[in-house]
Amino acid sequence: MAENAVAEQKQEQVKSEPNTAKPSRKASSNPDFRNLVRIIDVDVPGEVSIFMALTRVKGVSFMLANAVSNVLKINRVEQCGNFSQQEIEKIEDVMKHPDKYNLPKWLFNRRKDRDTGEDLHLVGSDLDFAKNMDIRFLKKIRVYRGSRHSKGSKKVRGQKTRSSGRKGSSMGVAKKKEVKSK
Repeated sequence: MAENAVAEQKQEQVKSEPNTAKPSRKASSNPDFRNLVRIIDVDVPGEVSIFMALTRVKGVSFMLANAVSNVLKINRVEQCGNFSQQEIEKIEDVMKHPDKYNLPKWLFNRRKDRDTGEDLHLVGSDLDFAKNMDIRFLKKIRVYRGSRHSKGSKKVRGQKTRSSGRKGSSMGVAKKKEVKSK
């Protein structure tokens, strides 16, 4: 009988406790809050923190996102929907031209560019274009890496190819034909 009373008390406590489920993300109380923010050709939901929003841009790692937030002295966990268009443009400028803001050269993704010799940081479609042009150049001068690229899905950086990187259906093992003895 005492066990039933304990069980009933536990049920009452569960009913009286508020819902402890994870609360849904709500838009900020800021009247200028934007639900969708465009950062260097990438649409980011406004509820995402500015740090995570920056890492969604191609060519921006978490290290560069951290450096941008430190240079501009912005709160990394603030929602990106709270930032004005001018602030977003300032953030984009730091990401596109980090040398203006004295960021270390090792953060750049294109040091000593083949064409200009400068240290650059490319983001978004500029990064894709530069990568494609580099591969096209390798194919044109007919070096080993370029020939591997031109053959299609061949490994370029010296990886083994016996078992991994195969395409198509598996071949399996072919049995040798038995030789009939006389």
